[in-house]
Amino acid sequence: MTQVGDLVLVYMEGSPAFFARIEDIAPDIKPEWFQLKMLVLQVPLLVITWILREAYINGEEFTMGGRPMRIEKVVSPEGSSGETDLVEDFAGRGGEEASREAPGEAKSPPAAPPGVGKGKVVSLLDRKKKDPS
Repeated sequence: MTQVGDLVLVYMEGSPAFFARIEDIAPDIKPEWFQLKMLVLQVPLLVITWILREAYINGEEFTMGGRPMRIEKVVSPEGSSGETDLVEDFAGRGGEEASREAPGEAKSPPAAPPGVGKGKVVSLLDRKKKDPS
């Protein structure tokens, strides 16, 4: 059952169209219909409200302007080995790019992107005007 706060994937004509977060589900004036308020996760963000039956909110296909639509709740793949490996790998190397060196080998600093020279660190505290008193 889809609830407020859930992440959903909206399909249009059988193809994934956009992700959205359910912001609110409120009864409509028509019996057995609901106003589904969604935050569409795109740039820029967009808030939309659709009037749908509960079955449509929970994944049953419906049409909008003659186009088949479907809302599918996104379920996190918690516990999948891929996610765990990625998190452990990332945490194990301090968030830096993966190292290809053998254990015990010295790590070289990451290379700067092409066209980028060595930069100079400027302290904002040094730039602050000193109080004359």
